[in-house]
Amino acid sequence: MRFAICNECFENWPWERICDFCASLGYEGLEVAPFTLAESAELLSAQRRAELRRSAESRGLSILGLHWLLVKPPGLHITHPDAAVRRRTSGYFCALVDLCADLGGRVMVVGSPKQRSLLPGVSRQQAMAHAREVFAPCLERAASRDVTLAFEPLGPQETDFINTVAEALELMRFIGHERFRINLDVKAMASEGRPIPQIIRSAKGYVAHVQVNDTNLLGPGMGPTPYEPIIAALREIGYDGWLSVETFDFRPGPERIARESIEYLKRVTGG
Repeated sequence: MRFAICNECFENWPWERICDFCASLGYEGLEVAPFTLAESAELLSAQRRAELRRSAESRGLSILGLHWLLVKPPGLHITHPDAAVRRRTSGYFCALVDLCADLGGRVMVVGSPKQRSLLPGVSRQQAMAHAREVFAPCLERAASRDVTLAFEPLGPQETDFINTVAEALELMRFIGHERFRINLDVKAMASEGRPIPQIIRSAKGYVAHVQVNDTNLLGPGMGPTPYEPIIAALREIGYDGWLSVETFDFRPGPERIARESIEYLKRVTGG
């Protein structure tokens, strides 16, 4: 397992400063929120994509992929009853696949709770069908560019569509594509009411990515969640990918969050 961090916690930092600082702490990867780079993925030129990738890689960092995919542009929605909205959303996912691959990334975390929640008159089963319609075209693009979409179960306080890993597995099987897998987020798993190691074991064979944080919205080790059982369960299912720090409370400052998170992860993994 390698350590990464999401870039949006470094608010208003120049890209090169983010890369320098993260590399200095021992991070090997950056997970990127596209809205921090441009209003829309299509607005990032080929030259700028190459510059971002080169800047990271020259410091020993990989841009592992993307998350917070639908924050911008406005008007996108995965389960919308309007077919035109679904077509636009599907087209944008295709654009994100290309951005991800151009940056060197291999995974796209599909969270975006507001852009997937059920709208009036849409049943859960209809939402499942709408989601399959949206993802089908971009999954073919993803396969051609060696990118995997990792759907993220989120707690009921964030969305009413796919709250548990069991529900995400159901959606994954419903969509039925090898490039559609699951993202495990520690804070989200904590909302399920089941032991997190048990949840992790239930997803064996389907985990494409793991985001690490705590129930207090800070980084791993900065809250009450013990990580030793989590790491043991991940090893038990054979996960050897990224542990990517994603926080939601930036008040301690990015320097402290990044430093304390990786120090704790190194300690609990023996890294």
